[in-house]
This record gives sequence, C-alpha cells and structure tokens, in this order.
Amino acid sequence: MLIDSHSHLDVADFDRDRADVLARAAAAGVGRHIVPAIDAAGWPRLKRVCEGSPGLFPAYGLHPMFLRGHDESHLRELGDWLRRERPVAVGECGLDYFVEGLDREQQSHFFDAQLRMARDYDLPVIVHSRRAVDAVISAIRRIGGLRGVAHSFSGSLQQAETLHANGFVLGVGGPVTYERANRLRSVVRSVPLEWLLLETDAPDQPDCLHRGQRNEPARLPFVAETIAALRGIDVDTVAAVTTSNAERLFALPAAPASASI
Repeated sequence: MLIDSHSHLDVADFDRDRADVLARAAAAGVGRHIVPAIDAAGWPRLKRVCEGSPGLFPAYGLHPMFLRGHDESHLRELGDWLRRERPVAVGECGLDYFVEGLDREQQSHFFDAQLRMARDYDLPVIVHSRRAVDAVISAIRRIGGLRGVAHSFSGSLQQAETLHANGFVLGVGGPVTYERANRLRSVVRSVPLEWLLLETDAPDQPDCLHRGQRNEPARLPFVAETIAALRGIDVDTVAAVTTSNAERLFALPAAPASASI
C-alpha cells in the first residue's frame, strides 16, 4: 500500500465527493494520507475530516502563501494544537519566493517559529520551499535539531544532499512525470530511494496524464511507476521503500493487515 505524504483532502475542492476520492485511492493501493494544514482557520475542519476518515493523518501549520491571514496569535494557538492533538507533523510551513508581494522577512518570522515548535515538540516538519530552497536550508541549519520533508522538491542534487544531511527527505509528485523536468528527474535517478517520499499535493500539481485537472491521491501509483522507470527498478520496490520512509518519518501506525502488500 502506498502512502500519499502530502495531499489537501480537507479543502473545499473535495467536499462534494471526498468519500469517492478516498475509495478510488484505496482501490489504487493508496491507503494512508498525510494532510497538512494551510491556515489557522482551517485547523478545526482539518481535524474533523481526518477524524471522519480512517487513514488520514493531520499536520498543523501556517502556509507561507497565506501569509496575509497569519498573525502572532496563530503561533500561540499552534502551540496549543500541537500539545493537545499531537499530529504527525508541523506544516505545511516554509518560504515562497515565487508569489509576488509576500514579505520575505515576515515569512521567515513565521517559518522560524514553526521550526522551533517542531524541534521542541519532537515532530517532523513539512516544508514548502518554492524558489527558496537555499533560504529554507539556511533556516533549518540555523534552528537545528530538525527532521522532515522538503515537499514538492525541485532543487539541485547538491541541495538534496544538504537537506538530507540536515535530516530531511524529498517529496516527489506529479512534476516528476513531465519529460521536461530534467533536473528533478536527474535528482530522482541519483539519490538513494531511502531519501524519497511519494506525494500528490492534491488537488494541485496533477501528473502529465491529467494536466489541468483536479489532482487526487488515486494517481499516486503513476508517480511510483515513473520513479521506477527512471531508476530502472520494479515499482514494488519503490512502493515498499517509500512507504517505509513515510512510516518512519511520521511515526505512522502499521497498515491494517488486510491492506498489507
């Protein structure tokens, strides 16, 4: 069974057919899902969705793209949520230097605070690093004592090596299926399989077969197949190793016996 290490199944895009989406995922062999938060307003909803669907595991955090909606009280509230709920991770948090108008100093303030919380509560971090991988690495080094995943990794091999040396693995999803993603494909071929997690980022980042469509976890097997083809190995090996990687990072309970490979 595959683990989707990053999908936003709590968002409104899935309200009309969430049960069907999960059923399609299960039929495709995707039985567990890490569901990271976006903003403080969405934490209660995320909790309800995950409690209502076995196999969904929440992470709580403040996404940099929604910076304008964050304030200091949300950091205090996040500490309360982490103490009370003991989620599998802190996130989605990080830095976004692609979207114009997002104050970088403020982004760093919220990101550093969440990294400290993750360290203090001994939780992994789900990190967003669009056009900001070096800055994210600097923050991780500055805070120290961290582990986590660089979600939707798109950096260089050297950056991948530095992230791993600092306790992080790489989240790989739909972008790797595009033939023009040469740098990402080269990294995926080169690094040990133990450095990789599979993800969809649903409803975003669809694979090359579903360009422009709403993404969903049932498409994760195509990501696994693409990685297997790039590395010249069988897909069962990709599934087994990346599942073990996710279980270890997020301290997930074992899959039900009926869902085992």
